[in-house]
Amino acid sequence: MTHTTALVLFSGGQDSTTCLADALTRYTRVETLAFDYGQRHRIELDARLHVLAALRSQFPVWAERMGEDHLLDASVLGQVSDTALTRDTAIAMQSNGLPNTFVPGRNLLFLTLAAALAYRRGLDVIVTGVCETDFSGYPDCRDDTIKAMQVALSLGMDKRLRIDTPLMWTDKAQTWQMAFDLGQGSGQPQGGQRLIDVIVEHSHTCYLGDRSHRHGWGYGCGECPACALRARGFVSWSESRAR
Repeated sequence: MTHTTALVLFSGGQDSTTCLADALTRYTRVETLAFDYGQRHRIELDARLHVLAALRSQFPVWAERMGEDHLLDASVLGQVSDTALTRDTAIAMQSNGLPNTFVPGRNLLFLTLAAALAYRRGLDVIVTGVCETDFSGYPDCRDDTIKAMQVALSLGMDKRLRIDTPLMWTDKAQTWQMAFDLGQGSGQPQGGQRLIDVIVEHSHTCYLGDRSHRHGWGYGCGECPACALRARGFVSWSESRAR
């Protein structure tokens, strides 16, 4: 089966921006989807619009493939979750070995809603930036979980859906390199650096929603696990390029 259309779960962070760029090189029509679930870092919903606008203006070939953007209300997650991403509480490890930034059922719900939207919109592939290399131990980011969801959703929709996970086996340094390579392949002059600049200036990853502190790798508090992971990856990638 030839897949030509995709729905990208696009939060506006580094990972989902890289996944969107990847999808725009592989599929002829790409739509995007975000969720408002009462997240503490809700500023990502504004940041993602700036990323989309920058991609449209700076990468004309990709702009031709960019379709409708969707935002769904998933506030029920905030109602049933007591986590550091949905409550104003300190980030810490829990007794079960998982950080309290883990929102139980989040990716399972997101993929289910994405599958329903993809079905209605006639889209073949769901793209998500989950990763088992740099994933804080979240069980709903594991490859086995995603494969199980693909089977369940395809059976439940009676439609063969594919869940694409371009970052499943990459670390953050490799993700920065992947973004650079995708930009280089866009046909735009200095496309690699252009895409890196879009990610640095417009994407948002910080769990605390901090857009007041600008680092070499982008905006964020610089202390939360998401910032630390992004920063380490950027430093490692930058050092590898300098060798």
